[in-house]
Amino acid sequence: MGAANVIPGVSGGTIALITGIFEKLIDSIKSFDLTALKLLFSGKLKELTRHINLSFLIAVFLGIGVSIISFARLFDYLFQNYPVYIWSFFFGLILCSIYFVGKTISKVNFGVVLSFLVGAGIALAISFMTPATENDELWYLFVCGIVAACSMILPGLSGSFVLILMGNYQLIMIDAVNKLSIKTLAPVAIGAVIGLLGFSHVLSWVFKRFKDQTIAILSGFILGSLPILWPWKEAITQTFNEKVKVIGYHWQMPSGLNQETILAFGLMVAGIITIWFMEKLVTNQS
Repeated sequence: MGAANVIPGVSGGTIALITGIFEKLIDSIKSFDLTALKLLFSGKLKELTRHINLSFLIAVFLGIGVSIISFARLFDYLFQNYPVYIWSFFFGLILCSIYFVGKTISKVNFGVVLSFLVGAGIALAISFMTPATENDELWYLFVCGIVAACSMILPGLSGSFVLILMGNYQLIMIDAVNKLSIKTLAPVAIGAVIGLLGFSHVLSWVFKRFKDQTIAILSGFILGSLPILWPWKEAITQTFNEKVKVIGYHWQMPSGLNQETILAFGLMVAGIITIWFMEKLVTNQS
């Protein structure tokens, strides 16, 4: 999930949904409530750890944290030197995930189809939005944390791409993470915690009462995010205070059947196989 969240256009929530931990993750985050506070202040730590599913949350968020820190530098290098290849791998990965997420829908009806189309439409609209300029004000970093955290756990909507739209991807995910800038990361982290706790209640309620429609709209989100991941595109850039930012893309088709194109399609297949393998692991363990 951490590696996915570093990639603009890829959602950690998608990985959670594919691996079967999505609902458990939402319910565990939601459990930070008044009951948890009462258990904490009364010193009932064993009951507290069971109530909030602490071991599960530590494993997930420790993995996310380690992955973000370790992959930030690697992905920065790959995007600069091999953009077509890394986009190709994740395009195949996310394309295949639509099938594995969608197949969990128990009954297809008009409401489910409509939900899927609405989700795809919303994600496509977000994909073509124009990014804002960079802003390092504390209040704006706090808002970035809230919005990005909500999108990180929402399949099909990338927290990293939302940060791009808000103008602060480079500032937060590259500069601040690589330099461990507390001044920048602290307000983002506080906002992320508040966003996660609040949004988890809404998402859990919707997921339990309208499961098929929710999965359909999430599958639509994933489908609508694919244009961001298309490997053959030319970045539209603009300079803000000596920093060059990507504000959009000109999409293209591959330029003939050459070595780069063959390898790119091979990496798409590798992405598809990766999701298929992950799905098999989950199926065997359940």
